[in-house]
Amino acid sequence: MDVMPLLLLVAGSAAVAGLARRTPVAAPLLLVAAGLAASYIPGIPDYTLDPHIVLPLLLPPLLHTAALDSSYLDLRANVRPVALLSVGYVLFATLVVGWAAYLLIPGLPLTAALVLGAVVAPPDAVAATAIARRLGLPSRITTILQGESLVNDATAITAYKVALAAAVGAAATWADGIREFAVASLGGIGIGVVLMVPLHWLRCRLRDEALLENTLSLLIPFTAYAAAEQVGASGVLAVVVVGLYLGHRSWQVDFETRLQEEAVWKVVSFVLESAVFALIGLQLPVVLRGLGEFGTAQALGYAAVVFAVVVLARFVWVFPATFLPRALSARIRTREPDTHWTAPVIVGWAGMRGVVSLAIAFSIPAVVHGGGPFPARNLVLFLTFTTVLATLVVQGLTLPPLIRVLRLPGRDPQAETLIEAQAQNDASRAAEARLDELLEDPRNALPGPLSDRLRIILERRRNAVWERLGPVNPETGESADETYRRLSRDMIDAERRVFVELRDARRIDDEMLRTLLRRLDLEEAAAYRERA
Repeated sequence: MDVMPLLLLVAGSAAVAGLARRTPVAAPLLLVAAGLAASYIPGIPDYTLDPHIVLPLLLPPLLHTAALDSSYLDLRANVRPVALLSVGYVLFATLVVGWAAYLLIPGLPLTAALVLGAVVAPPDAVAATAIARRLGLPSRITTILQGESLVNDATAITAYKVALAAAVGAAATWADGIREFAVASLGGIGIGVVLMVPLHWLRCRLRDEALLENTLSLLIPFTAYAAAEQVGASGVLAVVVVGLYLGHRSWQVDFETRLQEEAVWKVVSFVLESAVFALIGLQLPVVLRGLGEFGTAQALGYAAVVFAVVVLARFVWVFPATFLPRALSARIRTREPDTHWTAPVIVGWAGMRGVVSLAIAFSIPAVVHGGGPFPARNLVLFLTFTTVLATLVVQGLTLPPLIRVLRLPGRDPQAETLIEAQAQNDASRAAEARLDELLEDPRNALPGPLSDRLRIILERRRNAVWERLGPVNPETGESADETYRRLSRDMIDAERRVFVELRDARRIDDEMLRTLLRRLDLEEAAAYRERA
């Protein structure tokens, strides 16, 4: 097996993603552009998307890390708009895009057109999360986009299976489609519910075994996905349910596991996200070679119409889905905050497609049950590719200026810091009361300097957040908290250099050096935090 193409893909995409951090361009857009450019460099191997790799091996960890970072409580509070987008919109887009393609392309059967509709219907989980995170959108919009992207792949894959069964000549009726959708959705949720509690129990039982816990963490998304798919249920939903539950209860595992797990999943997410967007651009030669009887100009004309229908269909769905329930239900008006017209504009324009659509398209069989070719399969692949590319480039590039033009309010750092400070104050007071209670017990007797040190640490944590709201140093522009963290880091760096010098002088060995450095690393993690 030649691993060089894989190494080139990972190393190249990681380098481009790292470069994107130093530019105003979002990483997904730069990666797609780099993939397009690299696809025509002589000697670059063909990277054909294999759905048997993308869906079971790349999609589960990406969904899992997105679910871990999502808020179960926020998603529950916004379950209505999330469901309307992740289920209602995907089915609506499948029908609208499919019908438009059927009318547009001569000789394309309606069933094959609906396959195209299902393929391009779901906005991409990775793209939505990456763009929303980069732009600092209001928390409710970010929650809705993330929630939609977590669930909509399950809806689209199920709709695709139903449309494909009809297109290839297998028996498929409306009743079959509804039954399959129910089995996939309810089964996926059920598998997730069955797995989430024992998996969390096992994680908690492995306390103080951080390496084992994180090995388990890496296996969890693949286990959930495979278990659900094995019984014909939605692996996507199983992964999301398990990820949301584990993320909601992550505080119950030990601190070392949390520190390692965060680092591990950041690396996994960075590598996979970078690779999948680069793969999108690298598909261009593969897609163009397969156009066959369709001319490039004719196919591009079809692509422009399909892209326009995809964009317009989202707005046609989003605006009524936003305002109509509020107009009809006093309960919704009472329970949910008022929505300005700018919010659905942003949600409507943030419908970037991604690698899942391409992977599903590549899974379309070459022949139908009668032995004939699948109708216009190569054109469907091309239209999927151009839709993914156009949504990422056109919508991805114009979303930031659109937000600036609409003056959509972002997060309020001052208000968030105030809430953080109040929460820290409450927690510190509870810890101080617990310390007083413990010190009354003779078994917990401590010398005065040590008990005072515990109180100083508590006071430092309580004051640190408030100091970020205070005046800044006129010389450096830093708050007192920022100066404290910088000085703490410089002091720790000085200690670290001494430890290394002692190791180099053979006064301590490498094992002791690693022990001392880890202690400093934990202190630095507690004393210094990068502010986004």
